[in-house]
Amino acid sequence: MLESRKLNRRIKIQQRGPAQDAGGQPIDGWVEVAKPWAWIKGQTGMAVGTQMAGEGTVAASLNVYSFRIRYRPSITDTMRVLYGGQAYDIKQVRHDLAGQEWTDLVCEHGGNDG
Repeated sequence: MLESRKLNRRIKIQQRGPAQDAGGQPIDGWVEVAKPWAWIKGQTGMAVGTQMAGEGTVAASLNVYSFRIRYRPSITDTMRVLYGGQAYDIKQVRHDLAGQEWTDLVCEHGGNDG
């Protein structure tokens, strides 16, 4: 059972879509689709750790995190998580299909803008 006390961080989930710039002009951007409470597990709480991603000749450190939220089957790996002013690229979505209590968003930070 997912304990409510562990869901102690508010995150935002966004997907690509139409947005507006500061002048009100339409642009392609990120649109908020949900603002759930999450239990955040970092590298020490997961089997995977920091990876290196090559960008040309420069390697960037990718940090892997898991954001556990209440069951939400509409979340996909085309979305991103915002937390603490940082964007996290959703790499994998794991749903609790048996109990339908939680959804895990396995994310990377440091590779791009989400």
